[in-house]
Amino acid sequence: MDWVWSLLKKYIVKELERAGNAAPTDADLEAAFYQLLGDSTVTVLVQEPWQNSVRFKALEKGAVLEMMDLLNDPMTYLFERYGGGKYKLNFHQGWHFVATQNFKPEGEPRWHDAPEIER
Repeated sequence: MDWVWSLLKKYIVKELERAGNAAPTDADLEAAFYQLLGDSTVTVLVQEPWQNSVRFKALEKGAVLEMMDLLNDPMTYLFERYGGGKYKLNFHQGWHFVATQNFKPEGEPRWHDAPEIER
């Protein structure tokens, strides 16, 4: 799950600075990281051809702490559920966008018939 820390670290440091902690300790960073995970959602989107362009179809959304399999091994998680494709994971804390990460497992796509969820 090191990739999640790398992805969220800049946001965490910025939020701590905004709250008045310009020199956070490792303990401060760790606490803020776990707090952010507890307050966040992740949305799984897939790039889909659409009208001579592309769009991102939302496949799944949930609380980060309920999607640990996704965070621990995103390539396997995505491939086993949806097959190959170009995926985007969007992290939000409440209404605030936090970060995004792309993944591209190789293989036959199986997501075409999956219903799109509301974002």
